[in-house]
Amino acid sequence: MSTYTESIERLIENLIKFPGVGRRSAERIITYILNASAQEVETLAQGIIRVKQNVRLCKVCNNLSEEDLCRICQNPHRNKEIVCVVEKPSDVTAIEKSGSYRGVYHVLLGSISPLEGKGPSDLKIDGLLERVKQNCIKEVILATDADTEGETTAMYLTKVLKPFAIPVSRIGVGLPFGANLEYADSTTLSKALESRRSII
Repeated sequence: MSTYTESIERLIENLIKFPGVGRRSAERIITYILNASAQEVETLAQGIIRVKQNVRLCKVCNNLSEEDLCRICQNPHRNKEIVCVVEKPSDVTAIEKSGSYRGVYHVLLGSISPLEGKGPSDLKIDGLLERVKQNCIKEVILATDADTEGETTAMYLTKVLKPFAIPVSRIGVGLPFGANLEYADSTTLSKALESRRSII
């Protein structure tokens, strides 16, 4: 039987829904909240609400943004002729930390996963093809995760991009099979980008 109050138990149940947060972590977070000032807790709560209300997807690349275009798409110094395709916004952050890529991105918001019932139509692939048709794209880098779903997605994209007759490369060395981009270190990602291999 729990010795916590009803409100604490309810908060624990909500916190453990977060990825990587178990009951012990939730208890530690609540201890921090109880020891923090009312102002700190209010600032945290308002920050969560602001993120939920203001953050949306970039109209061009599907990265997280608080405006119609994300900061990367707005940046005039980025090379708009190279598009790096990733599965999720956290992958953009991971690659940006490497400091070795100056092109733009396209976020698919997922990967092809038949076991989960996710096919090509569930991803933002049409937007990528539209960008390739309309813009002067000279290369597409496929930086999907190095797992079964990521490889399946990369193979599908290779097939649909082939008619456009532009170079399509795949990041390679440094990322072990089964690895997720967001957990890779900056050096590994930098080497993977440098050693990308041509697919088309």
